[in-house]
Amino acid sequence: MADHIVPHFQNSNGHDSIAIGVSEFMCIGANPPFDHPHVFLDMGSDTEVVCPYCSTLYKLDKTLSPIESSPADCLWKPEAA
Repeated sequence: MADHIVPHFQNSNGHDSIAIGVSEFMCIGANPPFDHPHVFLDMGSDTEVVCPYCSTLYKLDKTLSPIESSPADCLWKPEAA
């Protein structure tokens, strides 16, 4: 059983940047079915990273929890099968 869940973020609304509370995450682009390949991004020691597929700028905000974003609608939650 996994003890660490990697959060997935999306940018269906076309925000210029998204603040998130983690430095390792997945970007899916837009919500399915318009998503791009789900890519794992790691900021390393930096505080921001640009997705190579959709060019969304993600910024680390340590005041947010690992499953929060600003704007708040950017965490992607897959529908139950």
